[in-house]
Amino acid sequence: MSLSLVKPTVQLKKEYLSFYEEWKETGEKMIPWVIKKDPTHFEEMVQSLLDSDVPEGWVPDSTYWLVNEDNRILGVVNIRHRLTELLHNSGGHIGYGIRPSERRKGYATKLLSLALEKTRQLEINSVLVVCNEDNTGSYRTIVNNGGVMDTDFIEEDGNVIKRFWVEC
Repeated sequence: MSLSLVKPTVQLKKEYLSFYEEWKETGEKMIPWVIKKDPTHFEEMVQSLLDSDVPEGWVPDSTYWLVNEDNRILGVVNIRHRLTELLHNSGGHIGYGIRPSERRKGYATKLLSLALEKTRQLEINSVLVVCNEDNTGSYRTIVNNGGVMDTDFIEEDGNVIKRFWVEC
């Protein structure tokens, strides 16, 4: 199966809405944060993902959709170009999520691998990737992509964030 990362585009509206609705129906937390954006005004949502305007306190980022040869959207990745203190502790450079019906098929490992290629193009040589302690799927995905464990970060609510560095 051929998988690739594509920039958000209005041409994939039907495919994205299917991805979004499937995720929404599960009631799960939407990760990465960019898939929380309301797609009601789809063209505006896509433009906001492509815009280079960075709100104060935020960092530049790039969003990509993981698609197969049929342009089915299987996942989304958001790459932060640098880290703030918050991102250093609990967000990392890369946030990603796989469509609920397509999990446990190796797509997350491929998505992260492709995202790491994008970070190399951005000249980010040491990439921080994180996951919640109870997310064994993401833990394995990160390790399978060369993640080396760093110290954990414990959030105020007690949630443990596993932190990994990947050298590019």
